[in-house]
Amino acid sequence: MGEHGTWFDYLNKFESWRHFDAWAHHALGRNWKFLMFDQNGWSLSHVLITILVIIFCTWGAVAFFNGLKGKDQGIVPPRTMNLRNVFEITAESVYGMVEGAMGEHNAARFFPLIGTLWLFILLNNLIGLIPGFVAPTDTLKTNVGIALMVFLLTHYYGVKEHGLSYFKHFLGPSLALAPLMLPIELISHVARPMSLSVRLMGNMMADHKVVMAFFGLVPFLIPIPFMLLGLLVCVVQALVFCTLTMVYIGMAIEHEEH
Repeated sequence: MGEHGTWFDYLNKFESWRHFDAWAHHALGRNWKFLMFDQNGWSLSHVLITILVIIFCTWGAVAFFNGLKGKDQGIVPPRTMNLRNVFEITAESVYGMVEGAMGEHNAARFFPLIGTLWLFILLNNLIGLIPGFVAPTDTLKTNVGIALMVFLLTHYYGVKEHGLSYFKHFLGPSLALAPLMLPIELISHVARPMSLSVRLMGNMMADHKVVMAFFGLVPFLIPIPFMLLGLLVCVVQALVFCTLTMVYIGMAIEHEEH
């Protein structure tokens, strides 16, 4: 199947799929070059794998919600480990993380966003460790979309919290420093989605290339330690992305002390 081959490659046996794939490659592929960005075609495998992740997240959310509608209102856990247990433990852990980073007042407000990011990024990272799948987060196509959403939401919550006076912090503590502070603030904010995207892509790409390299050399037992290390990398990168998101939003909504 190869390093970049997936189970979805078998869809190429169908002529209609080949036509659709060729159209997507032509319409959505990148043929320009700039710095580290080279020509790149559009792979539908990442899109289909992302859809699988979304379906799994929806399935788990429905199981979690159905558990809350029982007679015990979800207080008593099931006797056996199932999908509901996994999502309950995940939700409790992520809520504790959000509460510790953003405070009790903002935890309930931003938990849906951070929890969704955590599940989406983590599962997209982990699925790349399964043979026959690739991680959608090892490309800028996926990561830029998530990072831009975080960038826009950060400023949306900032304006919602402070009104148009939110933009005063771009000018610095005084108008005399505004010509100096404004370019610095603009560059630092524009760099945020870029750093989020490239950091996640670089780590996930490097991790899966290392695993595939050792799997290609010695496919028996030797890759196991590197797969365990890859598991740690997947969790850490999802944690870093969510933590930075909470920091950015927290900085946008915080009130200055006088």
